[in-house]
Amino acid sequence: MRLTSLICLSALLSSPLVRAAAPLVKSGETIAFMGDSITQQGADSSSGYVHLVESGLAANAIPVQIIPAGISGHKSNQMRARLESDVLNKKPNWMTLSCGVNDVWHGKNGVPLEDYKVNITDMVDRCQKAGVKVMILTSTQIQLPLDNPNNLKLGPYNDFLRALAKERQLPLADLNAAMAAEQEALKAAGKTTSLTSDGVHMSYLGNMMMARGVLRAFGLDDAQLATATQKWLTIADAVAVQAKCRISLGDMDRLEALALSRKQSTHAMLEELFSVAMKNALGKPAK
Repeated sequence: MRLTSLICLSALLSSPLVRAAAPLVKSGETIAFMGDSITQQGADSSSGYVHLVESGLAANAIPVQIIPAGISGHKSNQMRARLESDVLNKKPNWMTLSCGVNDVWHGKNGVPLEDYKVNITDMVDRCQKAGVKVMILTSTQIQLPLDNPNNLKLGPYNDFLRALAKERQLPLADLNAAMAAEQEALKAAGKTTSLTSDGVHMSYLGNMMMARGVLRAFGLDDAQLATATQKWLTIADAVAVQAKCRISLGDMDRLEALALSRKQSTHAMLEELFSVAMKNALGKPAK
């Protein structure tokens, strides 16, 4: 089974079926994506999770406009300070809130849990007062293993987000739980491909995981998620495989299947293929 197929299947099997109801987000609405570098990178390319949410909705006849509001390194206090300028003044219908990794990861320069609660609650309050609907995203992991000190410290931050979403009846994309489930599926299948590029920021598979979580929280059902995934696999220039070579997600899927059949890692196979291609090119007589 191809890797992206495995990931998509595991995501569907590890979460409850979504009830057959109209999605929460409507055609023509605007969604602001508040966050840190994970969100900033998610809006920087067509394969980032922000654009995958946009294209996944469009594939299901729900065109929306997006407002990228992710800034690298930002914590809850900084997001709170720029909420007015970066989100509320632009009058979106929705805001997704992804915040917590840097509050923990930055250690002594981070934000203590009680202050984090105040910052997050204030942002939700101000959005609701302005008529902006909020979706809460739990924070993804801070490297592996899951029980490292940063992830253990992050646990209560995510517990607060889950409780706040329940209390305010806000849609919740529990990306931390989704990420753990997909990593377990990879491990069980003997795969070494990572959902991150550096332990924190998303690889193309991680971006797909995040986008599926957001779409599911918006109320898309399994068939609609499958439609979104098929759209994502056709995005050209989505994945960098060498310095200046980019391919579609679907082509990356096929490369991973080929690497598996050769019993190589995708990276090792690509290095070998590019090396052979370079030698062949240099060995050709000049015309």
